Amino acid sequence: MRKDFGSKPWLFPQPVLIIGTYDKDFKPNAMNAAWGGTYDFDKIVISLSKHKSTENLKIHKAFSVCFGTKSTVIPSDFVGIVSQDNDPDKMKKAGLTAVKSDKIDAPLFEEFPLVMECKVDNFDEEAGILIGEVINVSVDEKYIKDGKVDTKALEIIVYDPINHKYRLVADEVGDAFKIGNQLK
Repeated sequence: MRKDFGSKPWLFPQPVLIIGTYDKDFKPNAMNAAWGGTYDFDKIVISLSKHKSTENLKIHKAFSVCFGTKSTVIPSDFVGIVSQDNDPDKMKKAGLTAVKSDKIDAPLFEEFPLVMECKVDNFDEEAGILIGEVINVSVDEKYIKDGKVDTKALEIIVYDPINHKYRLVADEVGDAFKIGNQLK
């Protein structure tokens, strides 16, 4: 037997993406966005409503994408519930350290170990759809083991829209594009 819940966009898990931008005076800002994913081989797509960050995107045509982690869950949530328009000290309160990227006009935040640096490829303000070209991905070296990113050690979090919780990414259960060969 199943229970109906009606029309709900319960794609689970959803990434916890922290979008970093600069305003016209190069003051850093961060916001939390969960509705994002891969768009193409070298692009990502994020659904955004009107925010301070969307205004900043129009100015510098660039943004960073940091992945929320277990150790950054509190500032990750905070930048999603507080607007810099309403609280000019938002970034200080979040405890985030902005560092200028040498590849794009957007801040990187030292507290997040995995960051994508993106240029705006297309931003449909009416639909709220941002497409970014990934220029670079950087990972804190302490999370690199044998030349590969240790994704378990990163402790990346995801958003559970069904229960409104943040959760850790699950343990490994098999090798992608390989385990299914058992059925051939």
